[in-house]
Amino acid sequence: MKFEHSNLFKDVQMSGIFNDSKTFADAVPLNSWPQVCDLYDNKKPEDLKAFVKKHFKFRAQPELEALPDLRNVSQYIEVLWSRLQREGEAQDASSLLALPESYIVPGGRFNEIYYWDSYFTALGLMDCGREDLVQDMLANFCFLIDKLGHVPNGNRSYYATRSQPPVTALMVDLLWESKRADKVWLTIVTKALMSEYEFWMSGTDLLEKGHNSYRRVVKMPCGGVLNRYWDDEAAPRPESYREDVMDAKNFSEEQKQRFYRNIRAACESGWDFSSRWLENSKDLNSIKTTEMVPIDLNCLLYFMERQLSRCYKALGAEAQQIDFIKKAQARVKLIDTYMWQPKAKWYFDYDHGAQCQSSIESMAGVTPMFFEFVKNDRAQEMAERLMSDFLKPGGLVTTLCETDQQWDSPNGWAPLQWFGVKGLLNYGFNQDAHTVAQKWVDTLESSFIQTGCLLEKYNVVEKNKVAEGGEYIVQQGFGWTNGVVSRFYKLLRSS
Repeated sequence: MKFEHSNLFKDVQMSGIFNDSKTFADAVPLNSWPQVCDLYDNKKPEDLKAFVKKHFKFRAQPELEALPDLRNVSQYIEVLWSRLQREGEAQDASSLLALPESYIVPGGRFNEIYYWDSYFTALGLMDCGREDLVQDMLANFCFLIDKLGHVPNGNRSYYATRSQPPVTALMVDLLWESKRADKVWLTIVTKALMSEYEFWMSGTDLLEKGHNSYRRVVKMPCGGVLNRYWDDEAAPRPESYREDVMDAKNFSEEQKQRFYRNIRAACESGWDFSSRWLENSKDLNSIKTTEMVPIDLNCLLYFMERQLSRCYKALGAEAQQIDFIKKAQARVKLIDTYMWQPKAKWYFDYDHGAQCQSSIESMAGVTPMFFEFVKNDRAQEMAERLMSDFLKPGGLVTTLCETDQQWDSPNGWAPLQWFGVKGLLNYGFNQDAHTVAQKWVDTLESSFIQTGCLLEKYNVVEKNKVAEGGEYIVQQGFGWTNGVVSRFYKLLRSS
């Protein structure tokens, strides 16, 4: 039995003795989960808090400990890398999945790897000469893919049923120039990418037999196949157990399963939560993530197809090289057919349930520029939209829809700043790129003076306000913020 199905786990989570449900999901039992659960069932202790304190411990968070006097953001980042680093270790009794090599965690409540965070973190590691650690992180991804068939949301057992935006191909790209001549490395990463691709495309054969969707694949009206986010389980998330149960308390059993599945799928998107996934942008209970075909996911899979083609070419496998180039070209054609909106001059998600484009304008729409398959005239239009509508005093805003969700206006996030800046640079809009980067740097530096740390997200509309929204308070650390601002400092110094 999974620990999250035990009476102990459910009782602790529903009791509210921890402000954050993730705290207990990450707890380390002093013996084992089955033993402590049996003990709980047999004794039925009255003092639940005392029972937990006696039988569990909690991992340290060194990034939250007192720091030496630091003069600026660069010094902070340099100190934080070692505090955010975790070493490969043997499996213990907790939900943490042991990894063979070192890795960087985001920080705060996120005391494990997060899949898509790792690429943006790696940008900063590469810039400070820590390519060895990036190699370790990629090796961990290959290990997880070999073990599970995919990289989970994070290295926790309760994350194993879902992934996150697939960035292994981008990690391979970061190391390509220095490692591609190593045939052993090339063979390992090609195998991993192929396995991950099969995970995302699983069920494609069923679409040919009449299904409109299956797991992470969706048949478009023309018969072509694109992808969506999914989770293989439809139950409350262990790390947000009480929140999910309470949100779904008035639903029928069928409605509960649909709600849980869509909540989990939104976590796989990394955008948890956003108006992108909501029928009613003001109501989380209207979530319908699995009905959406996301622009950013399909761009990432386009890049995976391109990277696989490049890997197979380097291995001398011409047939596979050509096959994946054709797959990438077919995907671009579908993206342009269903997701480009000429009136708005932007790319949108596609609602395959309603068979129409979403109305939510988001920074996910810039990813075609990031992956360089936009024609120049269209890129010009997109750059103008980016600078006129998405750029705010503090940086690029996540969506043009203001809600209580953290992946909406007025918040800005480091990965989306990088997508936007790199997209602009790809098409020669260098001054615009520098303007965006400088606004983001200014936001972080201004906040650092007040807080003495970097945060996971920022209010870019009103820079003097702390970012809000979501299920937890804003976290400090913070892996991908550190990585992206490091890359921006490098960019601005070279201009």
